[in-house]
Amino acid sequence: MLFHSEELKKRTIRFNDQEGVILYIESLTDTNLIRREVLQPLIRQQEGDLEETLLSVDIQKERNLANAVEAVVAGESVLILDGNREFFVLSTAVVHKRNLSEPENESVIRGPHNGFVEQLTVNLYSIRKRIESPHLTVRFIEVGRVTKTKIAIVYMRDLTNPDLVEEVERRIQSVSSDAVLSPGFIQEFTEDNPYSPFPQHLNTERPDRTVSNLMEGRVALLAEEDPTALIVPVTLYAFYQAPDDYNSRWLIGSFIRVLRFMSFMITTHLPALYIATISFHPEILPIELIFTIKDTLEQVPFPPLLEAMLMELIFELLREAGVRLPSRVGQTIGIVGGLVIGEAIVQAGLVSYTMIIVVALTAISSFLVPSHEMSSATRLLRFPLMFAAATFGYIGISFGLMIIFIHLCKLKSFGTPYLAPLAPLRLKDMKDAFLRAPIWKMNQRPHDSHPQRMKQEAYSRGWKHSDPGTE
Repeated sequence: MLFHSEELKKRTIRFNDQEGVILYIESLTDTNLIRREVLQPLIRQQEGDLEETLLSVDIQKERNLANAVEAVVAGESVLILDGNREFFVLSTAVVHKRNLSEPENESVIRGPHNGFVEQLTVNLYSIRKRIESPHLTVRFIEVGRVTKTKIAIVYMRDLTNPDLVEEVERRIQSVSSDAVLSPGFIQEFTEDNPYSPFPQHLNTERPDRTVSNLMEGRVALLAEEDPTALIVPVTLYAFYQAPDDYNSRWLIGSFIRVLRFMSFMITTHLPALYIATISFHPEILPIELIFTIKDTLEQVPFPPLLEAMLMELIFELLREAGVRLPSRVGQTIGIVGGLVIGEAIVQAGLVSYTMIIVVALTAISSFLVPSHEMSSATRLLRFPLMFAAATFGYIGISFGLMIIFIHLCKLKSFGTPYLAPLAPLRLKDMKDAFLRAPIWKMNQRPHDSHPQRMKQEAYSRGWKHSDPGTE
C-alpha cells in the first residue's frame, strides 16, 4: 500500500547469510539512528542473534503484515529477512523538537498554534503525524535547471482524483526555468489564468488546514526551504474559511463567515458607492444627511474621486510601512500616522470627514479576509470600480460588477469552477459555503475536487444527531 509514496525508503542488508530489507518513511524516521544503531552493527556483525546485535534499539517480532504497514506509518522501521516467517519492528521514530511558532498571517484563537517551517522533511512529518494512513502519498519533483528546487506533491491516494494528480504533475513538470525559488513561482507557472486578480491556489502555513483540505480530496504542494503549502483546486469560498470556523460552534462560525463575506462587499463597493452617490445621485439620501455631507464638502477643492484616490494612496503607504518596519514600530506608525495625517488633511481642507469614515471602514473590512492574497485582490478591485462610479455613477458600478462576476464564472482552478457550488449550483455542497453547517451534517465531501469517495463519517458512534422534533 505504501509503494506509491516516494517517502518510503528501502535499505538492503545481509545477516546470517540471509538477504534482508529495512523499510521506513523518511520524514517519520530518525535516519541517523538507523544508520548508527542498525546498519552499522549489522555490517560489523553479519551473523548471530539479531536482538543481541541491535541492543540500542527496541525490537518487536510480528507476523501480521498489516501490523507492518501500521508500524511504518507510525514512524517505526521494519526489518524483513528472506526465509523468515517473522519480521522485526524497530523503534526508530523521530521526534522533531522545536519551539511553537504560529503563522502571523493565520493566527487562531482556539486550535493548534504551530505552523510549517523551512524544512520540507519537518513539514511532511507534521502532516503525517495528523494523518497516520498508508494512503497518504508523497511524490517528489525537482524544478529549476539551476536551483533544482525539491517540490513535494502530497495527496490521499484513496480520495484524490487520479486525473487531478496527473494534471498537477504535468503542470509542474512542464515548468522550464533556471530558478524556482518558492511556491510563488510554482503558483504563477501553473495557474489556469495568470492574468486574473483572483488567486487560484490557496496559500497556507498551517498543517491542520492543509490536512483538512487533503481529507477533502485536494492536492498540497510543498517546497524545500519554504514554510508555505499550496492547495489545489480551490474555490472562492475557500479563501473566506478559517480554522476558527471549525474550532467554534457552528452558529458562531457561520456568523463570523457572514461578516467576512460582508467585508468583501464593503471593501470593493463602499468607496465606489460613495463617489457615485455624491457625484450623480445625491437625491437618494435623506435631506438631513445631504446637508451634513454638504457642510463637509464645501471646503474641499477636489472631486470625490480625487479625494478617495488620495486617501487610499495614503492608507496603502501606511500599510506598507507598517509591514516593512519592526512590529512594535510598525504598529506605532500605523496608528499615529493615521491619526496625525487624517486630522491634518481634513484641517487643510483637502479631504472631507465623510471620506475619512468611508476609507477607514473600507480598510478595516479588508483585514477580515483570512487570505492575504484574496485581501490584496479585493483592495485592487475597488480602484476600477471607483473610476467607473466617477464616470457613469451607479450604471458604471453595475457594469463593473457584471464584468467581475462574468470573469468569476469563467475562472477555473485546475479545471474546477471558481464559484462552485454556486455556479454551477450544487445545493448539497452549500453546507460549507456562505454558512457552516454542523459537523455532523457535513457527511459528504465537496464535489468541486471530484474525490473518489463522496461519503464520509460525520456522527458520533452509538447515536446519531437528528433534527429537532424528530425521533
